[in-house]
Amino acid sequence: MKHSVKITLILLCLFFIAQIIGITVINLYHPIVKQVLDENGNVINITTNNLPYGVEPPQNVTPGASLISIVIAIVIAVFAMFFLMKYGANLFLRVWFFVVITLALGIALNSFILNVQYASIIALVVALPLAFFKVFKRNIIVHNVTELLVYPGIAVIFVPLLNIWTICILLVLISLYDMYAVWHSGQMQKMAKYQINKLKIFSGFFIPYLGKKERELIKGAKRSRRLKSKKVKVNVAILGGGDIVFPIILAGVILRSMGFYQAIIISIGATLALAYLFRISERGKFYPAMPFITFGCFIALALDYLIFYLI
Repeated sequence: MKHSVKITLILLCLFFIAQIIGITVINLYHPIVKQVLDENGNVINITTNNLPYGVEPPQNVTPGASLISIVIAIVIAVFAMFFLMKYGANLFLRVWFFVVITLALGIALNSFILNVQYASIIALVVALPLAFFKVFKRNIIVHNVTELLVYPGIAVIFVPLLNIWTICILLVLISLYDMYAVWHSGQMQKMAKYQINKLKIFSGFFIPYLGKKERELIKGAKRSRRLKSKKVKVNVAILGGGDIVFPIILAGVILRSMGFYQAIIISIGATLALAYLFRISERGKFYPAMPFITFGCFIALALDYLIFYLI
């Protein structure tokens, strides 16, 4: 098996595992309907998702309003990111990453121990050192393993806010931006390079590897005992965080509206679409993954409707 194929398979496996963990976390935070009395003494139904750390979604917000709020929040976050990059606010950005990662890890870990006393505190205690090593120590293994939990922790916040139509619209909008940011403005490349080179962290899966020439160079240097004087270029295979989290959100919405197996079909469709992108992509070039993933998700969604309504 060629080395590049191995890296591709690793990325695909990490992506699919993140999707399955995401579905699991969202399923564990299943909505609970409670009856309470309002200020007039009337019985009303309140839906809670049992999310910790004050991230429980507000009541009585329509999916359309949520979609607008999410799009605005994404736009603000992108502008804030580039503004801070422009002025070299590296410490602030790393602290920002640390807070978000800690929160997301805590939410994901908490889902597995919901019935344990002080579960949210225990999850936070575990999440803090993991986030610290991820952001400030740059350990590749810690980075990729924690990424498997970060995006499920983020996705479960957004799932209650959206329905099938609004998440589909969001996927289309994100795909259009991804194409613009990669093929036209180059924003994605700039952001990825800045994170890797300046912040020493990357929001997504990050796998360094050596090409054939580099491996031969190292072997030759070992034989000549001049390894320390040789400079070896390390290639990296990356997959952005947005490419991971958005199909998890769609799968979560499908999980709550159709069922578990339909959600799995979404994850399979997204993974197959990503595999196709890897198959046609050329080494050293950037590609917008979201259009391919969105297309795969929509094919899977059509299959879900066929299974759910016709069979």
